[in-house]
Amino acid sequence: MNDIWNSIKKNKLSLSEIKESFEKFYGKRGQKAIKAIEEKRIKRYKDFFIVVGYHDEYIVDEDFCTCSDFLFRGRECSHILAVKIAQITGNYERYSSWYYSTLKI
Repeated sequence: MNDIWNSIKKNKLSLSEIKESFEKFYGKRGQKAIKAIEEKRIKRYKDFFIVVGYHDEYIVDEDFCTCSDFLFRGRECSHILAVKIAQITGNYERYSSWYYSTLKI
């Protein structure tokens, strides 16, 4: 698993160069991660990253995500993968404010 990340970092690959091997290695989660980046749904606030989903927004902080997939499995979900790729490639929106959710609980 570290080989793919090391290769991406070392070779400074573009998103299009990463796509095929990443989707092959991570399967459906990899496809979802790449799609989130392509659709520009990754946002970086002062405190953490947000991945905008189709039904909710997910907070990603290092190796933690608020999505049910991560909370159930306890390991990398598509949102964490998307943020890791976005950090390496720079494909995310930057906000100079703290995150504030407008979701009603």
